[in-house]
This record gives sequence, structure tokens and C-alpha cells, in this order.
Amino acid sequence: MSVKKFIVGNFDDEAVLFPAVKKVRKAGYKIHDVYTPFPIHGLDKVMGLRETSLHTAGFIYGISGTATALGFITWALTTDWPIVFGGKPFFSLPAWIPITFELTVLFASVGMVLTFCYLCQLAPFVKKDHFNPRSTDDTFVLALECTAKTNETEAKAFLESAGAKEIVVVNKETEWWLGRYDKDDTKKIKKEEPIS
Repeated sequence: MSVKKFIVGNFDDEAVLFPAVKKVRKAGYKIHDVYTPFPIHGLDKVMGLRETSLHTAGFIYGISGTATALGFITWALTTDWPIVFGGKPFFSLPAWIPITFELTVLFASVGMVLTFCYLCQLAPFVKKDHFNPRSTDDTFVLALECTAKTNETEAKAFLESAGAKEIVVVNKETEWWLGRYDKDDTKKIKKEEPIS
């Protein structure tokens, strides 16, 4: 597991957070992520995130479902067990459209859900560190990843000037692992006192 160092700024209002993200990005700091209690329109563009490829994955899963359905039905009804149904030919494509459609939808929907869960690192029994538990309630969290170029003192001062109410430096595990939230290993996480 890789533990990285982050400078975390907590903001009280989205009206302060939005311009702060613009300033932080313009200053060249590496934004790890922004955590908010509700979606903020346009924040992804301000953070410089590219458009998701989930719709492309859904198309690929759908085509896979279509190919699977047509391939299996063709093999089963023309080669393995050819039976005449009501005088139809062995290869009767119009009769196979409903099951082909259903398998297309099944592959696309299940594939997209699993892909979304993988990309967002969501799964049962998977634990992921939070930068601030209040980010699901009433605070907005901006996490900057410390690189070799990052000067912690300057970054803290920059976040404070951008409107952050509380700034902490934390070491956090960024990958997922199996575990439970109520049994945190606090020895791995070191935290500095907040700056007010």
C-alpha cells in the first residue's frame, strides 16, 4: 500500500471553493481530488478532468452482448440443434431480435455498473480513507498531493489566502484495501495541527 502526503484545505462554502480550485490549478499545484457534500456544476472542468469514457465502455459491452446473442443463437439453431419452428428457416434473424436486444441491454448495463464501481473504487468490504468525514455533510475538501516541488509552507499559505478555513497535512493511503471503517489503524496516519 502506498501512503502519500497531502495538504488538505477545508472550505465552508462552494462560492469560495470554486474560485479557490481555479487559483490552485493556475498556480500549478497538483490537485488530488475535491470532495463535496453535493455535486457542483462545472467543478470537473475547473479541475481539468477529462470527459468520462464510460459511455464508450457501455457501447463495447452492448456490442459484445449483441455478438454473443447472435453467435450463440446462430450456432445453436443452425449447427448444433437445427429445428424447424412453424416453417421458419434455420437462420431466422427477425425471430431472434428480442433475445438479442435483451442480451445487449444486459451486457451493457452490468458491464457499465461494474466499470463504474471499479473506476470509483466502490465495492463491498472495500475501505478507502477519507480526508474529512464532514465532506459528506457540510464541508468542502480540497486535497493537494505533495510532490518533490511542493513547498508545504507556501501551499498552506496559498490555501489560506484562497479561503480555506482549516488546513492540515496528512499522510493517507490512496488505494483501496479490505477492512472496516470502525477499526482504523491510526498508527499509519500522522496529522499536523490545523492552522486557523
